[in-house]
Amino acid sequence: MKRVEKRIPLATPTMHGNEMAFIKEAFDKNWIAPLGFNCDGLEAEISQYLLQNEEGECHTLALSAGTAALHLAMKLAGVKRNDIVLCTSMTFSATVNPVSYEGGVQVFIDSERDTWNMCPKALEKAFEKYPSAKVVVLAHLYGTPAKMDEILEVCKKHNAILIEDAAESLSATYKGKQTGTFGKYGVISFNGNKIITTSGGGMLITSNKADRDKAFKWSTQSREPAPWYQHEEIGYNYRMSNVVAGIGRGQLVYLDDHKAKKAKIYKRYKDGLKDLPITMNPYLEESDPNFWLSCMLIDNGVNVDTIDVMKKLNDLNIETRPIWKPMHMQPVFKGYHFISVEDKPVCEDIFARGLCLPSDIKMTEEEQDFVIEAIKSCF
Repeated sequence: MKRVEKRIPLATPTMHGNEMAFIKEAFDKNWIAPLGFNCDGLEAEISQYLLQNEEGECHTLALSAGTAALHLAMKLAGVKRNDIVLCTSMTFSATVNPVSYEGGVQVFIDSERDTWNMCPKALEKAFEKYPSAKVVVLAHLYGTPAKMDEILEVCKKHNAILIEDAAESLSATYKGKQTGTFGKYGVISFNGNKIITTSGGGMLITSNKADRDKAFKWSTQSREPAPWYQHEEIGYNYRMSNVVAGIGRGQLVYLDDHKAKKAKIYKRYKDGLKDLPITMNPYLEESDPNFWLSCMLIDNGVNVDTIDVMKKLNDLNIETRPIWKPMHMQPVFKGYHFISVEDKPVCEDIFARGLCLPSDIKMTEEEQDFVIEAIKSCF
C-alpha cells in the first residue's frame, strides 16, 4: 500500500466556528481571567445535559483540567495519608495520580472482558483483603460505561464512596443514566482529544451543593470571605478560564452530533474488519457508549503483534495507539498491590492484544476505508 500524504490522526478537536462568538464576548467584556459568565454558563449547561429527565440535583464546577477535578474529588472523599483507595488499573495515569497527591495508597483492580472496565468480582475480592478501604475510583474506558449496577452494589455493601472518572465518556449512558452521575463524585475532561473540548479543562460533578461549594473554595486558593487575603487551609489555582469555557459552550451544542459520528466510525470498523481474527471494544446492551475511541483486539493465538501493526500503519501515515498500559505494570507503581480473579489478568491480556484506531470525526469514509485496508494487509 502507498503511504497517504495527509496523516490520519487518532482524534483531534473538531471546531465549528460558533465557539468564537463566546470567545469574542469574553474579549469584548474584558473578562479573560478565571471565573466569569462563560464558566457559569458552561456549568449550568453541562448540569442540564447530565440531568436531562433524571430526578435529583446536579452541581458542576468548571476547572483547569480533569485531573484537578479528580484531585478535588479525592479531598472531598476524605482521602488521607496511607488510606487505601481501590482503583481501576487499565486507565490513564491521571485517574490514579491524585490519590498520591493526598498521600493515599493505590490498590489496583483488574478489568472484566464485557466492557474492559473495573471487574466487580475483583473489587469485592479487594474489599475482602482491604476492608478499611472507603474510596473506589473507576474509569469508563474509551467511552464505554462500566457494570454500574454491580459496582454500586459492592460499594454500598462496604460503605465506600465511588468516584467516577468519566473523562472519556461524556454523553455515554448506562440504562439511560449519564456516566459521571452514578458516584458521589464524577469527573469529565475537555482535553483537546475528547469528544468535545475547551482546549484544556475539566469538570467536577456532584449532587451535593455544599461539596461543590467546598471544592470551589479549594479551587480558588481557599480564600476566605474577608476584606483582605485570608487563608485558613491549603488551596489550589484550579479554576477554568472564562475564555476556554466559551469554547466549551460552543462545543456542547454539538455533543450529540459528535457522539453519532463516533458511533458511525465504530460500526464501519466493525463491519469492515469482520472477516479478520479481531473483535472491537465491547459494551453492554443496556449501555450506550459515546465510542470516543474505536479499538480492536487481536484474537488469542493469532501470530500478529500489535506493535508491528502500529508500526506498519505509522509507515502509511496512520496514527494508532496501544491500549492503556495498566497502572500496576507502570514503573512508578512497582510493588503496589493488584487484585484479579483470573489466573491471567484480563487488563494485561487486553493491553498485549489491543490497539486504538483512528476515531477522528473529521475522518472521511475514504480515509477510514484506507485504514481498514491497511489493517487487513497486516493479516
